[in-house]
Amino acid sequence: MPSADDTAAPALVSFGEALRFWLKLGFISFGGPAGQIAIMHSELVERRRWISEKRFLHALNYCMLLPGPEAQQLATYIGWLMHRTWGGIVAGALFVLPSLFILIALSWVYLRFGDVPAVAGLFYGIKPAVTALVLHAAHRIGTRALKNGWMWGIAAAAFVAIFAFDTPFPAIVAGAALIGAVGARRWPAVFALGGGPGAAQAGHGSALIDDHTPPPVHARFSRSPVAKVLASGLALWAAAMAALIAWQGWDSTLAQMGWFFTKAALVTFGGAYAVLPYVYQGAVEHHQWLSGAQMIDGLALGETTPGPLIMVVAFVGFVGGWLHQVLGAEALFLGGAFAATVVTFFTFLPSFVFILAGGPAVEATHGKLGFTAPLSAITAAVVGVILNLALFFAYHVLWPQGFAGRFDAISALIAAGAAVALFRFKLGVMPLLGGCALIGLSASLLLHSPA
Repeated sequence: MPSADDTAAPALVSFGEALRFWLKLGFISFGGPAGQIAIMHSELVERRRWISEKRFLHALNYCMLLPGPEAQQLATYIGWLMHRTWGGIVAGALFVLPSLFILIALSWVYLRFGDVPAVAGLFYGIKPAVTALVLHAAHRIGTRALKNGWMWGIAAAAFVAIFAFDTPFPAIVAGAALIGAVGARRWPAVFALGGGPGAAQAGHGSALIDDHTPPPVHARFSRSPVAKVLASGLALWAAAMAALIAWQGWDSTLAQMGWFFTKAALVTFGGAYAVLPYVYQGAVEHHQWLSGAQMIDGLALGETTPGPLIMVVAFVGFVGGWLHQVLGAEALFLGGAFAATVVTFFTFLPSFVFILAGGPAVEATHGKLGFTAPLSAITAAVVGVILNLALFFAYHVLWPQGFAGRFDAISALIAAGAAVALFRFKLGVMPLLGGCALIGLSASLLLHSPA
């Protein structure tokens, strides 16, 4: 039986303690959105008990409805709920900044030194591990969200829709929400988030923000604060765009990057892979900030660094800023780093506005089946979408030249070993990635060593 200390709600969390956690999360958030959400659930719901599972899923469902990276938005939401506006800004920013700095460094190595065998070898081992992480995250989220046959059916239908018919993710979300809205009126128990009162927190004990904890004062809906957030976000965007245009002109690389990635930020429904074709079309074909081959290399870097996968846009910005010499031929690195920062700012600014402005309205709907039922159905659909992503990764890792090419048996063995380590031995993310990276480096050196 759990002790009283295990079931009692934890003590209040200071801003400094939360800041240290968000900084740590920024460095360990591997595995794409599915892996990042799984890490946050493990840390915040199960281990630290800062928030209950129902409240966690309620916030997650809202973030999944928004354009932009849902894992970063979820961190922003929980940080805001715990420590007001600055808590949300710090949580969301620290989720992104480590990835930005790492990608700037890797992009410089990529452009300055070209194909580095040691780095390629590390990536060779990490990619299969990421595939196993996404599959494991789909399993973890599925075991919580797929509570009955209806939810299983929605997940299966979503998988078939995106895998077999290439259905756009917004259409899948809309369809699932419609099923939830209609189904809640006919079979309300089926669509109750978390499987009924008390079920979600079984085994975890009370949380600091529990199922029935009332929203704090700052999280209560009021028109005036919402209007201030919207106005502040628009003012920040306008000031940044005006500064770039005044400095280098509307047709300059930096101004065009700011405008293009503002539009990209508003159409990123369904995660990074849903918007990558749009980014490819604009950045490679229209603006020619980088080549198609460079874009693919950037995606590989994005897959194997912490933070949201959409951070591949920082690589696009760095390469474009370097090649187009946005700060002059004598400052290639500074130009690339500045362009990467500009792109990151315009890509993520809308996410902060969506959370800080929409959070109070979402908190007001907590526990209301009319709102939560569509979101429960969306969560089930997302399980199917994540499974499709796992298969997408597996295809590109195991058949790097397509099905007509060779099957990569070494990558298959690494992926299988990573899956066993996750499912059977519950190995942590960092030891898993570190071990697989070393295996990949060793295998790569052996394969390419002279006879």
